Amino acid sequence: MFGNLNLDHVVGVALGLALGLLVGVQRGWTLRERPEGTRFAGIRTFALMGLAGGIAGVLYVHAQGPATVLLAAAALLVLIGYARASHTGRDHVSGTGTMVGLLTLACGFLTGTGEWLLGTIIAVIMVLLLSMRTQLHGWVSRLSEQEVLSIARFALIAMVILPLLPDKGYGPYHAWNPRQLWTVVVMVSGFSFVGYFATKYLGATRGVLATAAAGSMVSSTAVTAGLATRMRDGSGAPMLLASAICTASFFMFLRVVLLVGLLANFALAPFALIVAPAAVVSLLLALWFLQRAGWGRQQGPAEVTVKNPFDLAPALLLTGMVMALTVAAHWVLAHYGDRGLAAVLAISGTVDVDSAIITMGNLPDATLTARTAALVLAVPVTLNTLFKGAVAVGLAGWRLGKLGALPLIAVAATVVATCLLLGWRF
Repeated sequence: MFGNLNLDHVVGVALGLALGLLVGVQRGWTLRERPEGTRFAGIRTFALMGLAGGIAGVLYVHAQGPATVLLAAAALLVLIGYARASHTGRDHVSGTGTMVGLLTLACGFLTGTGEWLLGTIIAVIMVLLLSMRTQLHGWVSRLSEQEVLSIARFALIAMVILPLLPDKGYGPYHAWNPRQLWTVVVMVSGFSFVGYFATKYLGATRGVLATAAAGSMVSSTAVTAGLATRMRDGSGAPMLLASAICTASFFMFLRVVLLVGLLANFALAPFALIVAPAAVVSLLLALWFLQRAGWGRQQGPAEVTVKNPFDLAPALLLTGMVMALTVAAHWVLAHYGDRGLAAVLAISGTVDVDSAIITMGNLPDATLTARTAALVLAVPVTLNTLFKGAVAVGLAGWRLGKLGALPLIAVAATVVATCLLLGWRF
């Protein structure tokens, strides 16, 4: 039926067996304290499930009937095993083992059909989740009712509302794409979640640097303002606070590169080339200030405040700004060309770099070349960095604020110098 031996089939079946063994090792170790005969399945059973799935996957290409029978029989044996465990009155009967068995069978089937990477990813993620049982239960037990409700609301806007929205242009110049605009809400809310929970679980005891890094996932401008306020109030070591401001700047560069990759990926390579030296300068300055502060021996501020779990107002406000700026960008493009667009994005990105990146991502394909788009985005990044320096001085005064402002000026100058060294101009 199969002619000559197919090496891909051999690899698929072998990989299914290997994934079954991987799952079996984890389950065997987890249930090692239970007496023999009381475990739902062991390493051999899970290995055989992966092997059966792999064989069914190979068969399915040529003989769907036998493959389906093999899969159904294996799945039925798993379910019978669970039913027997449930009716014999054993303690600690759980549906986890049954689900793991069925998923192991599915992973083997995927590798047998040639989906090696997908089957492996699913199996590895499953093993990771099973291994994190204690941590996950502890995390859930520490969640408040408000946080659980916020997670459910975020799931609603990201997994229900977003896929249902139309993916086409409406309004002036057909500039408003509902799905892309709602993606802004999802992304801003997602960044807020990252910042909130990172701050909650790392906490002030881990130091101002970890808190600043988490907060900068939401807004490095807000983090800088908070740190400058603490400089003014004397509630933290100035050198450590300056290090935190540079740390927030470093993570801001990582965030904007990620956003460009997600929303305007055609400009990612030249944009990353422009901002990479500035990110390195931010990191080096953070380490230098940290050394001056005594490498964390002095205590920093309690924490940088990040808004709790699910506040749609900032996301909707940013979305409104994006809507206005997208129309403005289309209008400027129609009347003044690329130079006018650079001015629009520069002004909008001074306070919020993300809005400029999102606006760039909403432009029609081939509006700008990759290099021009990268240069256009470098302008709001530079102005935003200088704006944060002005915030530091304005809130903390020159004597202390300069510790945050001067490094940010150096970072902004690095962006400009990189463009000049590359010989890139509009």
